[in-house]
Amino acid sequence: MPAESWIVCRKPNPAARLRLFCLPYAGSGVSIFRTWPDGLPSDVEVCPIQLPGRGSRMAETPFTRMAPLVRALSQALRPLLDKPFAIFGHSLGAIIGFELACELRRQSGPPPVHLFVSAHRAPRIPLRDRLIHALPDGEFLDELRHLNGIPEQVLAEAELMRLMLPILRADFAVFETFRDTAGPPLDCPISAFGGLRDDRVAPADLAAWRERTAGPFARRMFPGDHFFMNTARPLLLQALSQDLGPVNCPFRADEAPSRPG
Repeated sequence: MPAESWIVCRKPNPAARLRLFCLPYAGSGVSIFRTWPDGLPSDVEVCPIQLPGRGSRMAETPFTRMAPLVRALSQALRPLLDKPFAIFGHSLGAIIGFELACELRRQSGPPPVHLFVSAHRAPRIPLRDRLIHALPDGEFLDELRHLNGIPEQVLAEAELMRLMLPILRADFAVFETFRDTAGPPLDCPISAFGGLRDDRVAPADLAAWRERTAGPFARRMFPGDHFFMNTARPLLLQALSQDLGPVNCPFRADEAPSRPG
């Protein structure tokens, strides 16, 4: 599958000094990154990744396991790895982004200059939540309501949810069946982002990402819950801009929580 099938809403920027590959959270698509080019430096080319089964790829079967997903993604991105690149992922996207970086290393491909993991515990920390991807529809929807990631008006639309349920189940299957291989640390810097009111990912869960890099590490906390990337977007993009420029710029680890203003 060519890169154009995976990278949607990309605004090619020949003058860009790096590309930022952006991976969405479970059930979402590239639309959550539509305003990001306006909030990041003009020399950063934002490349939102559209996973199979949603948006322009609705007719494709979504992946249900991590290994084949990152293998396919790493191959598709090869043509776009001709200049420095970074990876950002939120929640499910964070662990996909981490595994993508590991897969590129296994293939002796170029490494990212920076990995941003948002709203996800470090891989070695066991899953504490109830496994939900195989639950009956009613129970599965109840769990989705509890997670607070899908507006109630969307959950109430039976026809829309009929289309979304297979995608959500597949994404949760990727998340819930993933097992850490505990490989050697990555060489690139890692920034771990979290929400101050996120009851699913604790600050200590984010701090444990330090073990997964031999380079610099930073943890930053933002106002909001598990979906702070939507509610605290200006602060998040400000932090990304700081860590992305210039490439390989050192930064101070474990910075104080980000605040408005």
